[in-house]
Amino acid sequence: MVSTDSACPPKVPRPLLKIDTFHPYHVTARCINRDWFSQPLDEVWEIMSEQLFFVHHAYKVKIHAFVLMSNHFHLLISTPEGNLSNAMLWFMRESSRTIIKNSGRINQTYGSRYKGTLITSSQYYLNVYKYVYRNPVTAGICDRVEEYQYSTLSGLIGLCPLLIPVTEDTLLFDDVIKQLNWLNSQPKDGQLEETKRGLRKGVFSLPSQGLSQKRMEGTSKKKNLEPFFTS
Repeated sequence: MVSTDSACPPKVPRPLLKIDTFHPYHVTARCINRDWFSQPLDEVWEIMSEQLFFVHHAYKVKIHAFVLMSNHFHLLISTPEGNLSNAMLWFMRESSRTIIKNSGRINQTYGSRYKGTLITSSQYYLNVYKYVYRNPVTAGICDRVEEYQYSTLSGLIGLCPLLIPVTEDTLLFDDVIKQLNWLNSQPKDGQLEETKRGLRKGVFSLPSQGLSQKRMEGTSKKKNLEPFFTS
């Protein structure tokens, strides 16, 4: 029998992700009950690096960025074969299985399936790219993005070994110093929250404030990676 109690409205399911073989996705998943991972982060990082290495080769996905936090992860990924669901099913199942085996815990690792957001423009990709790599700074773990060791960024610039096969990052290597300065610059008031809200949708979007996307992209090129564009 379905309850009609207005005090307990049914949860609205997250819309199904559109299958896209060209544009990237932002994918995230959190530990059950928002607990921390049951192993030290360096061990979890090794497990997830190995699984992402496998997923890249087995499912032909392109990994753009990955950041592991104490109880969740952020992944920027493209799926030329339109197989995000299968790739993430493998990654989350096998990483969870290994973490459970190594830690001896009983409960599952993740609280639910992954959440994904399709990113349909280079303008929006800049927002999400910066948001992902700034996550440890925003959380107060480090002062600069390159200092965080559980991030593909530190490996890409040679500060630590990197097993995860990241697709060539032309955005970063166009000018490493310039892009690190951009990543380390603070977002303007309200822009971080706008990006978070955009990532709760099936397709990422930000308030356009009356500007067309073409004009927005032209503005981003002209200003040379101005942080967290919202107009």
